[in-house]
Amino acid sequence: MPAVFKNDWEPLLQPELDKPYYKALRAQLAAEYRERTVYPDMHHIFEALHLTSYRNAKVVILGQDPYHGSGQAHGLSFSVLPGVRQPPSLRNIFKELQSDLGCAVPSHGNLSHWAKQGVLLLNAVLTVREGEANAHKGLGWERFTDAVVAALNEREEPLVFILWGSHAQKKAAFIDKRKHFVIASAHPSPLSAHNGFLGSRPFSKANDYLKQAGLAPIDWCVPELAAGGARANAPGDRGIGGGIRFGRPRLNRTNEKKSRRGSSRRLL
Repeated sequence: MPAVFKNDWEPLLQPELDKPYYKALRAQLAAEYRERTVYPDMHHIFEALHLTSYRNAKVVILGQDPYHGSGQAHGLSFSVLPGVRQPPSLRNIFKELQSDLGCAVPSHGNLSHWAKQGVLLLNAVLTVREGEANAHKGLGWERFTDAVVAALNEREEPLVFILWGSHAQKKAAFIDKRKHFVIASAHPSPLSAHNGFLGSRPFSKANDYLKQAGLAPIDWCVPELAAGGARANAPGDRGIGGGIRFGRPRLNRTNEKKSRRGSSRRLL
């Protein structure tokens, strides 16, 4: 069976892809990608794991599920591609980052700069139906991401886990707080940001812990992009596992929605 994860996540997570729950999840997703609009694009589902390897992870930021608006989600929790308007949760993250570390608020919302330094930007649920937050809750992604967190917990080198919101905080059950540092607060959504997210200083706390552990801190300040904006690298044709490839050519925004509804049939 072809590898789904082209880095050191492969031996850790490939066994999950063979389990009955994941096969059922995969079948459900295959049907939904054929008949509905689902985010992110199929070949970006595992973008967080592709950009941040198991060995290189230093910080894990756990969110709930992907953005459900057109063109927003690209596989990194809270991040959007260049040219996409910053969603309200991300604007609050940048507001807190500015207050915490004095970082200028960037004009874009792409967080690949964090991912490439070892910040795993993971959602508890990795896909969502267009316009329906939490539409894929309970399909099986929670069990898969439990396995991701459990694997990280086994590492001897300490990690920082940043858990934003009640969905993410359920993962605390898989984290040994004697080995790792957990920062938990309200979700950065406008509905909850004033209930404990704003003013929580997660970025400086994470860096303080990393430095105490003898590890290099994260450069949290997100740089502006060069003219034209480099997009996050697409991981080729890697799909949701099990040997079927779900990748497809990129579509322009005008034709994206129309093409999504029928194109998957040609790829299964």
